[in-house]
Amino acid sequence: MMLLTFCDHHLQRLLDHQGALSYLINLSHTLCEKSDSFLKQEEAAETEKMKWLLLLLLLCHAVPLQGQSTNVSPRPQVVNIGSVFTFKSLIGKVIKVAMQAAVDDVNANPTVLNNTRLSIIMHDTKFNGFMSIMEPLRFMENKTVAIIGPQRPTSARVVSHVATELKIPILSFTATDPTMSPRQFPFFIRTSQNDLFQMAAIADIVHHYGWREVIAIYGDDDYGQNGVAALGDKLAEKRCRISYKAALPPEPTRENITNLLIKVALSESRIIVVHAYFIWGLEVFNVAQYLGMMSSGYVWIATNWLSTIIDTNSPPLPNNIQGVIALRLHTPDSVMKKSFVQRWRNVTNVGLSTYGLYAYDTVWLLAHAIDDYLQRGGNVSFSTSPIVSELRGGNLHLDALKVFDGGNVFLESILKVDRVGLTGRMKFTKDRNLVNPSFDVINVIGTGHRTVGYWSDHLGLSVMPPEELENASSSGQKLHSVVWPGQTTHTPRGWVFSNNGRHLRIGVPNRYRFEEVVSVQSNGIITGFCVDVFVAALSLLPYAVPYELVALGDGHDNPSNSELVRLITAGVFDAGVGDITIITERTKMADFTQPYVESGLVVVAPVRKLGSSAMAFLRPFTPQMWLIAASSFLIVGAVIWCLEHKHNDEFRGPPRRQVITTFWFSFSTLFFSHKETTVSNLGRIVLLIWLFVVLIINSSYTASLTSILTVHQLSSPIKGIETLQTNSDPIGYPQGSFVRDYLVNELRIHESRLVPLWSPEEYEKALRDGPGKGGVAAIVGERAYIELFLSNRCEFGIVGQEFTKTGWGFAFPRNSPLAVDVSTAILQLSENGDLQRIRDKWLLRKACSLQGAEIEVDRLELKSFWGLFVVCGLACVVALAVYIVMMIRKFGRHCPVEAEGSIRRRSSPSASIHSFLSFVKEKEEDVKARSSRERQLEHI
Repeated sequence: MMLLTFCDHHLQRLLDHQGALSYLINLSHTLCEKSDSFLKQEEAAETEKMKWLLLLLLLCHAVPLQGQSTNVSPRPQVVNIGSVFTFKSLIGKVIKVAMQAAVDDVNANPTVLNNTRLSIIMHDTKFNGFMSIMEPLRFMENKTVAIIGPQRPTSARVVSHVATELKIPILSFTATDPTMSPRQFPFFIRTSQNDLFQMAAIADIVHHYGWREVIAIYGDDDYGQNGVAALGDKLAEKRCRISYKAALPPEPTRENITNLLIKVALSESRIIVVHAYFIWGLEVFNVAQYLGMMSSGYVWIATNWLSTIIDTNSPPLPNNIQGVIALRLHTPDSVMKKSFVQRWRNVTNVGLSTYGLYAYDTVWLLAHAIDDYLQRGGNVSFSTSPIVSELRGGNLHLDALKVFDGGNVFLESILKVDRVGLTGRMKFTKDRNLVNPSFDVINVIGTGHRTVGYWSDHLGLSVMPPEELENASSSGQKLHSVVWPGQTTHTPRGWVFSNNGRHLRIGVPNRYRFEEVVSVQSNGIITGFCVDVFVAALSLLPYAVPYELVALGDGHDNPSNSELVRLITAGVFDAGVGDITIITERTKMADFTQPYVESGLVVVAPVRKLGSSAMAFLRPFTPQMWLIAASSFLIVGAVIWCLEHKHNDEFRGPPRRQVITTFWFSFSTLFFSHKETTVSNLGRIVLLIWLFVVLIINSSYTASLTSILTVHQLSSPIKGIETLQTNSDPIGYPQGSFVRDYLVNELRIHESRLVPLWSPEEYEKALRDGPGKGGVAAIVGERAYIELFLSNRCEFGIVGQEFTKTGWGFAFPRNSPLAVDVSTAILQLSENGDLQRIRDKWLLRKACSLQGAEIEVDRLELKSFWGLFVVCGLACVVALAVYIVMMIRKFGRHCPVEAEGSIRRRSSPSASIHSFLSFVKEKEEDVKARSSRERQLEHI
């Protein structure tokens, strides 16, 4: 019977197919019974029994199992998985019940593991980080195919290194550290959502409400540091940032939290993100309540830890978290989920959090993976690693750690699972994140909470669940209304001025001249147009702004506004007020408000007044235009004569009369007073087009001449920036202005031509002297300053067009919320008229007598009319061509004898031309009469 038992044991391990197994077991019974009987009768030696055993094993391997591979391993009766967590923790109380329920459901379902029983072994880590590392190692020496846990990412990192060596998958739904990548930890599998998506949801919320800066409170360990780093990256994508990273010890005391929150209260930002652990997260809100930081104006955003506390504990909720926004892992509503929730209430009085749902789905995920692994012929076997063998000896017995032989294959089975569970679809992407990451956005109100929206990775914020939003038209609303701390529904501004007693240092350029713009008085008071606009804008803000104006420069040299902006970036100044032009270079260093002065670059040069003269009527047209217009009159007159000469008696007669008639007709069309009529269709068409051209020329001349005679005209050899680019005369520019760099870098004007000027007096002297006496031909400056300069200097004027469009704005550090509020205030000043009143007060000056004059208007040139002349010329050419063709045909029809003679006398083309010209000059009636007489003679 010993042999019978031995054979059965080996057959069970070799085969796992029901039909073949039954057949071979029966065969083994028969063979082994016969072998025992035969050996007793023959009293064979023990070695003969072994021969029969070998024969039986060979027979087992030779039997095909219905097309299956002959090396398929039998299914084990039990498969062990381990789990490590703290039983008495907030999560532990939930996941212990959830995982046991999942194991019971798996073992009760024969379609999952095919009669193989799943066993889960749970070890309590007792809130101890060391235990959370050592307990998984105990599983690795007891033939466990997978481990669920540890809870904390720090422990998961250590255990994952060992698991990679021993080929044992580690599954965790609580270690959500976004930096635990599959490349570094190939046997670590996260069965819940990555914190990277949670931080993306927070960044979208911050951006949705228009906030720019947040404060992050977190534990100073891997979980907190890596989570906040991910938050910073996601905020940067929205052009937001973390202004202060408030780190706490991993296990902070109330004193630690109090000291930290005092620093937070002194900061400007009022948007606070708390990425905490359950054991001390609520203590942060307790201290914040004590310090008055749960009042109106603050915004508190908590990550998933707070919603877990809310779901696990029974209401009412603590009063110190009223108005807080929290995220919760989103799990779609389903019949399966509702049924499980009902079962949960019958089993325990502990609230069900999303971690319980993920714990349940993780066990089921492992069950499906184990089933797939066994169906693929996987064998639950373990061996000793060569590396571990080297650790033999000592009291730790590390050589007891075993390598899971099928670990790589089992890992593949886990990653290819695709099922729908309590939490939704359980399927991994290429980077091992679960598909469709999404979160609920909840708002703590009164004794409970309310879901104000949802966030998903592919749809963003919405008021509809992601699974419904995909199949419905979106309303465009992102979130429902929120009740913020302080029981207010008004969205907080998100920042205040810090309570550290420091005033904002506002840098102001101390200019040498143009005191109207900005100036520093002898008593140190700073005044001017720019300062008044800034003060008026601050008065419209709904909060007080403590500031002090600090002059930049010695008052003798104009300071560079680009240097002022750079000092703001360096932290020397908190803002810049003055004639700071908004240009690309400066916008890369600082944020600017809405422009409060529209400005641009213009050219100012000496001008002279053009008075009326005897030849003023010639000014509207350029000489070229006069020449072309006169030529056109003559050409059109000649064309009309050619087209009308044969038919119209008014264009016939002696040569002198015809010339006079042609001249008179062409020039009389200028006044539409021509009395000669046109009888040919071609002539009428040409005349109609010419009269339209004359109408346009006449109207343009009249308008230009009216302007010349009624408006004072100023003349200058400089016509604009184009003239300065083509000549080599020196050009003046305001010292310290961006104009120099613009002329050199953008317009490619050599810097040796540029002359810096400090004051209006220097402007005037340089323009009066001109290039011949060491001065300049023109000055390029901003329109606002040039208008001040020209207010009482009539001998100079702006020539050409404004060739850039810029403006003056106030500069603030990058991402400063004050820049947005001041921009809004500037728009209010513009709308209510205060901005114009301030401008009139400082910049409006008495104009000189010629201030209403204009620089010499551009004379009408040929380029403005060449299209008309081309159309008219084409009409003349076409008409003449048609007329010549018609004449040739008539010549051949009415004068056939002359035509034949011309053909015969090819040696004398002049005679043919003479005959044709004679025919053309002959009157049409004469040609017809002569042709009629010739036909009558032919009949006779």
